[in-house]
Amino acid sequence: MHKLICTVFLSFFCLQVNAQELNCRIQINSQKIQGTNRQKFTNMRTIIYEFMNNTRWTNDIYSHEERIECNIIISLTSEIGTDGYKGSVTVKSTRPIYRTSYNSSILNLVDKDIRFDYVENETLEFNEHNHTSNLVSILSYYAYLIIGMDYDTFSPLSGEEYFLKAQKIINNAQGDQKASGWKPYEGTFNRYWLIENLLDSDFKPLRNAMYTYHREGLDVLAEQAETGRDEITSALYNVKTSADRKQGTYLLKVFFDAKADEITKIYSDGFITNKNELVEMLKQIDPANMAKWDKMLQATGNR
Repeated sequence: MHKLICTVFLSFFCLQVNAQELNCRIQINSQKIQGTNRQKFTNMRTIIYEFMNNTRWTNDIYSHEERIECNIIISLTSEIGTDGYKGSVTVKSTRPIYRTSYNSSILNLVDKDIRFDYVENETLEFNEHNHTSNLVSILSYYAYLIIGMDYDTFSPLSGEEYFLKAQKIINNAQGDQKASGWKPYEGTFNRYWLIENLLDSDFKPLRNAMYTYHREGLDVLAEQAETGRDEITSALYNVKTSADRKQGTYLLKVFFDAKADEITKIYSDGFITNKNELVEMLKQIDPANMAKWDKMLQATGNR
């Protein structure tokens, strides 16, 4: 009996130690697809869930608690033939903040240009050397993007390996004439350009800012508010360095789509002497969130 208990305990322990990297929730919105077997979309969700959460994406060992929290929402807008679909995918991921119950948004993006084939109950398998299907390539690309962005917040530029893997997926997918979002001439805000930005040396200040903002800023903010806020301010000026080199890029949009609300709250809740200067800088590099930056001044006064 004791041996049986030990075996069960060791099995449970191994499952905890060898947990995969992602804790990814999947949602399929198929309301716009009419006259189709709805069970197919339930099966699609299950297959994608298993693919994202059971694939081993890195060689690192994750505990159950270390898995990256993320969400993928696939919204289907039209059906192409029997097994083809067009639509969009929303990708969200968060990072826990040290000694708090707060999770900080890392990714909150919408890819509006996805097209893939799905045969009910098919098996999804990732092969880093080949483009096996557009669905597999899209999901694998975002898995590595999520992981790479998360790594950059814990150690400077440590997501590089995973961005390179995402770039390899892009290169493999470019030969698929039916697939879109993989080529530079298909738009400014697509999968190609996001990885191109992340691997561009002009954006190293922004990627270094991801570390400073989270590890030296948010992770200490609860216990050392002034120090943490100063580090976040320093990080935002690093973002400006990249923005000055290349404005209007996808990576800048991705950063502020994830961070604008959080930045507004951080500075609305606390005093800094150069808030006017900071707000003007944010308006310059991210005019899309002008109203949010103004709220930073309104909340605590013009100081």
